[in-house]
Amino acid sequence: MTSAIADDRPSKLPWLFGPWADLATFGGSCLLAIVFLAIGGMLGVLHSDTPEWTWVIAILLIDVAHVYATGFRVYFDQTELRRRPWLYGLTPILAFAVSWAVYSESATLFWRCLAYLAVFHFIRQQYGWVALYRRKANERSRAGKWIDSMAIYLATIYPLVYWHCHLPRGFWWFQEDDFASLNRDWSAWLAPVYWSSLLAYSARSIYRGILSGRWNPGKDLVVATTALCWYVGIVWFNSDYAFTVTNVIIHGIPYLVLVYWYQQTNQESNSKSGNSSRAIFRLSRFLGLLWVLAYAEELLWDRGVWHERDWLFGGSWSAESLDMLIVPLLAVPQITHYVLDGFIWRRSSHRSVEAIGRA
Repeated sequence: MTSAIADDRPSKLPWLFGPWADLATFGGSCLLAIVFLAIGGMLGVLHSDTPEWTWVIAILLIDVAHVYATGFRVYFDQTELRRRPWLYGLTPILAFAVSWAVYSESATLFWRCLAYLAVFHFIRQQYGWVALYRRKANERSRAGKWIDSMAIYLATIYPLVYWHCHLPRGFWWFQEDDFASLNRDWSAWLAPVYWSSLLAYSARSIYRGILSGRWNPGKDLVVATTALCWYVGIVWFNSDYAFTVTNVIIHGIPYLVLVYWYQQTNQESNSKSGNSSRAIFRLSRFLGLLWVLAYAEELLWDRGVWHERDWLFGGSWSAESLDMLIVPLLAVPQITHYVLDGFIWRRSSHRSVEAIGRA
């Protein structure tokens, strides 16, 4: 009996990119967020608005840059563009048309809709990582899927419900009042379900690991870091700084890794040159282009709409009369990223995507 159980144990752990890459991607991004919290505490900004240096790192170099990483998956790849021209061509056009229609009716409604679209995207990305790890480990149990789904969804939804029930908070998603306030504290009712789901997930993971050696440390890491960062950034602390560093870093960095991995996989399959110097060049080109595009977009936002960072972007433009055109237009990359992200990482979308979740 003992030998039968031993023979059934998987021969290797189900990593997506590799053990060190996965640990650095998910554990490292969470650790970086915690380091930023510690630095904020030492500098006295932990309970304050996000300082400019943090905004540059977290928002400009990570958050906005990861939006443009979609370009490497789609718009900078002529072969991919030819595969689904209607999807990739119509998405930004429709994004602008709908944005313009909503913004022309109400700027408040526009920002609220965009905030909830972003929230949905953030939640689904964390679930997507769990789904990839399940597929990699060939986990097919319906009960297991239900437990995993409850854990990762509640790890994000409970803090959001708490946020909605305790408005105003010391932070917001895009703009003040972009979330609707709930007049009853539903988070108090949801809290037992939240903690129970995380406990059930932990118990099942430990049980499976000890009994049959079916550990899935990458999936466990995603659930744990998501629960930690979302709870700490939204519920535990009540500051723009804490929310920014915990929310943005664990969302943006793993996505950048995924897109870079995808690009590298495709290039290496079509080329014999995979030496370290070329890899460094590719990484530098990848990040450099993303940061240039991110800076260009934020320059347009700041000069045309926000008027907050003259030190970084220069003087403001008098373009208030063009807000109805500028704001929907500048929102197109973000909305396009949100929409396409639901299509381009499906298993059937590309052989390289299918390979990442292959058991």
